[in-house]
Amino acid sequence: MAKALEISPLGDHELGRLFGLAKCCFEAAGGWNDRRVLEALARDVVFVAHEDGEVAGYVALRPDRERVVVEQILVAPGHERRGVGHRLLEHAEGYAIATQACALDVVVEVDNWRARSFYRRLGYVPVQTELFELTLPITG
Repeated sequence: MAKALEISPLGDHELGRLFGLAKCCFEAAGGWNDRRVLEALARDVVFVAHEDGEVAGYVALRPDRERVVVEQILVAPGHERRGVGHRLLEHAEGYAIATQACALDVVVEVDNWRARSFYRRLGYVPVQTELFELTLPITG
């Protein structure tokens, strides 16, 4: 039976939990910086996915003129391959469309072939070496 997945804005009490998840998942990767991650979580528009009350992942978005940039996206260990990342991106797209952005951008490392394939399947196209973009419908 599929678990219920809910996405909501970041709650004040969740910042430490999200930082801990990010550190656990990405600290070993090159370029990790505690301060940069904390600043993004505090500054950006963050949506958190909960699966049966447990944090299943999050997406941090930075509005940038006429586009929205995915600063961070994370699916928590134990919640992979359940559609959490896809749902978080759908939510990010909805947010970007609601803010009348023309595109949703995501930075993807060159050697992260799994993520690059994931974004391509969802309609994102590479526009720079590490930047994928989804052109959004014009509203309104």
